[in-house]
This record gives sequence, structure tokens and C-alpha cells, in this order.
Amino acid sequence: MYLFYAPDIETSPVLPEEESNHCVQVLRRNTGDEILVTDGVGHLFHCVVTNPHRKHCEVRIESVETPAPLHEGKIHICIAPTKNIDRTEWAIEKCVEMGADEITLLLCDHSERKTVNMERLQKILVSAAKQSLKTCFPVLHSLTKITELPLDGDLFIAHCEEGYKASEHKFALQHRVVRGHQTTVLIGPEGDFSPQEIQWALEHGFVPVSLGTARLRTETAAMVACHTAVLLNE
Repeated sequence: MYLFYAPDIETSPVLPEEESNHCVQVLRRNTGDEILVTDGVGHLFHCVVTNPHRKHCEVRIESVETPAPLHEGKIHICIAPTKNIDRTEWAIEKCVEMGADEITLLLCDHSERKTVNMERLQKILVSAAKQSLKTCFPVLHSLTKITELPLDGDLFIAHCEEGYKASEHKFALQHRVVRGHQTTVLIGPEGDFSPQEIQWALEHGFVPVSLGTARLRTETAAMVACHTAVLLNE
């Protein structure tokens, strides 16, 4: 069954205009039809359409439930937007589908893209969350410098710099993720993190990790990191 999104459904049982149009015009839902609605913060509402208007479809809430989380812990993926924004959009879509709880866009020294359309990215996030039947949507943060990130939970940085620090040893991410913990993974831009950013990260508790033997594109690395962390927490 299709999942609709209405953040204020509990206090105002009316679907937003875009959702109303999809419900009434596209899916042809009519009076008396049952639909599922989420508020995006963990609740699933079983509703019945009472007024199938294409701009403000009214519903009646029959019951509400709070599904159990799909995985333990919390997964936070930080990714530098790519020059080709389509690849960043794809990464966000896939990370949402796989179960990321939080996504931060990184503004790095080597970033080729320093502006993003947050409204469009948020729409992609919502669409991916509905498609994968998530009732708790990830939080999406706008462009943030590494030095401004919250230092919470287990911190990892996936950089490509070889021999940056003689004593440094990269661990495979799957051997460092602890089930039930908050996991934050930094994924750099196409030009990688700068030596200064890597140094700052190491000094502030980030552990350097490997995502495998292959050299990955930014968006692929984000997906691999997210999938690894989610699987180890299921």
C-alpha cells in the first residue's frame, strides 16, 4: 500500500496539496478508501478518505501505531556534494532507502560544489522514505564544515590519503561499527579531504577506516558506508 506524508496529520487530518493530488488525481483514492499516512517522526496512521479533494484531501484517523525501529543505534552519513549534483541526489536517495538516520552535507576544502538546493534534496529524501515505507524520516543538514560537526558517538573518516601519517592504520569499517552505538562516517569530495581536514579529524577522535580495496566514487562510498553500518545494526 502507498504511504502518504503529512507532518501535521495528528492535529490537522488533511493531506498537503502535493500528497492530496497524488492520492486523488494519480492513485484515484475516493471517499471510504483506506490509506496509510506517516508524520515522518515514527508514527503510522491508518486513515479513511472522507473528502477526496485534489488540493486538500481530508481523512479520518482510524488508528495509529508506532512501528519498531528497523535497526539499532543511529547511522549518520556525512557526504561532500559532488560536482554532478545528480550523483549526490542518488546517494541521498539510496542512503535513505537503506536506513540512514541522519545525513549531513559536507563543505570541504576540495569541494567542487559549494551550493545545493536543499528544498529539492529534502523532497528527494521524503520521496525515498515513503517509497521504502519509512515512518521515521532521516534528518538532512545543509552544508556544514567538518570543524562544525557534532562529535557524538563513534566517529570515522574514510579518506584516500596514503601514508598521511606513519603510525596511522586504517580499519575495515565493518570491524569497527559497534551494534547499538551511534555511528558517524565522513565521506569526502572527489578531490578527497585536505591534509588539514584529515589532521583535524584525527585530533578530534575520528578513526580512519577503509570501505574495501576498490577506490570508490563519493556517492558509492556513502552508500557502502551506510549499508555496512545498517547491516551490522539489524
